Amino acid sequence: MYFTDRGIEELESRRGEEVVSLLWLAERLRTFVDLNPEFETPVERLAVWLARLDDDTDED
Repeated sequence: MYFTDRGIEELESRRGEEVVSLLWLAERLRTFVDLNPEFETPVERLAVWLARLDDDTDED
């Protein structure tokens, strides 16, 4: 188990039943980066990954 899995498990156990919009998530990510600018790059990478998750990567 990775260290980050504990945070993911806490999120799931505390808020796993909630339904949120991507707008809500984007606002929370912006607030997090404003408060923790050293995490700008990993949050940016996560946001881009989530945004492109359904893109077709098998272009032959």
